[in-house]
Amino acid sequence: MERNGLSHFINDYIEGRKQPKLEAHDKDAEKKLAEVSEPEVRAALQQQLLEQRRDIEKKYDVRAWLTDAAARAGQISLVTHAIKYFHGDAKGSSIYSTAEHPQAGYLSTSSLKIPAVDAVGNSAALDVAKLLQTEHEGDSLLASLQRGDHAALKTLSENDQQLAEWVSGFTQALSDKSLSSHKLAKQVYFPVGYNAEYHLLSPLYSSSLAHALHQRINTSRYSETSVDTRKARREQQWSPETLQIFADVAVQGVGGTKPQNISYLNSARGGKSYLLRCAPPEWQSTLKPPVEQKTIFGSTLGRLASGSIWQLRQYLGSVAKQENTMLIRQKRAELVDDIIGIVFSYAAEIQNLTGQRGWTTRPECQLKVSQQLWLEPLRQEHDRQFKLLREDTDSWQKEIASDFGHWLHTRLNRDEKLNLGEVEIRELASALLRRRLFEFDACRQEVTP
Repeated sequence: MERNGLSHFINDYIEGRKQPKLEAHDKDAEKKLAEVSEPEVRAALQQQLLEQRRDIEKKYDVRAWLTDAAARAGQISLVTHAIKYFHGDAKGSSIYSTAEHPQAGYLSTSSLKIPAVDAVGNSAALDVAKLLQTEHEGDSLLASLQRGDHAALKTLSENDQQLAEWVSGFTQALSDKSLSSHKLAKQVYFPVGYNAEYHLLSPLYSSSLAHALHQRINTSRYSETSVDTRKARREQQWSPETLQIFADVAVQGVGGTKPQNISYLNSARGGKSYLLRCAPPEWQSTLKPPVEQKTIFGSTLGRLASGSIWQLRQYLGSVAKQENTMLIRQKRAELVDDIIGIVFSYAAEIQNLTGQRGWTTRPECQLKVSQQLWLEPLRQEHDRQFKLLREDTDSWQKEIASDFGHWLHTRLNRDEKLNLGEVEIRELASALLRRRLFEFDACRQEVTP
């Protein structure tokens, strides 16, 4: 890169800030002149407006603007970690971290090859921060000052004294005058010894890391390539591009209606920071056919229905000493029916294991024949003997209902205080399940081709 390339950028930057001011002034001046018809008043107003325009041009003269910007640079600090993200009124120090840990096994600010530099302080001086940070042909005024290269400013300065004034002023934005925490900042007491010794840590929000994440997610969502790839996915068309999806992303608002009061990058993000889901992964077991079980009424169903069984046990205990009324019997039947719903949901999952068709024919399958007939109905399509046994619905459904009644009665009577009548609860459970089993199987036969 040529040394004067950055100088041209600085010129263009200042010119880009001047032109909108002049255009706004000219538009306002034209409006004011249009409202005046008297020649003398119009001439005086025209002279006044011309002087105001000259003041704007003088203010945005390159050397004048740089002198003013260097004087204001001390009102901001260029940082990677900002304190105000935790509380807008926190007055402590923010940090510019240049630490590098290329071998670190976790994501942090040091993982970023070129971290975005943030600016905190007086929001009225953020234009200075933008001048320092904006890259031009791979370089920036901030980077040149950090490496001690003042060539770009020297090209624009009138003399060495003015150059020294600019360098001194802009350098103030590169370092904190004094480091301090604040009562509104986050603080953590971290033990370091056995004698009640500790360090008081003050973690800071990494705006640079948040900005990198924000750009990555926005690119995956809104870039032209991503939009085209998503469209192809919706229309089930082939695309050569890889589609990136960030699931369960939350958006945190920082700064309210004035995000610039937090930091420059926060303002650039519109006060929004993305939060990735950090909950531990949820275990999802792969459902397998119960070939090694003699009955499905065992521990697996016990875990699935534990909540409903507990509710039934609690209710039966609460009415144990009351007269067995119609209302009590109705409520009891409803609670038993909830458990039956869980049983049928589990059975339906096993019946839908079409990828393992024929699992009941395996030598290691120990399941009762009645439950085989129930849980693999598709076997009847290619096994005539199996189909004949299944057509005798009264026999195998009655046995399943009886097994369920016994299983539920055993689960409930773990609490000896209930002392439930074995015949009553078993008959109720068996009758309800047999009715549901008949309806369930009839519906399945209707939809089976």
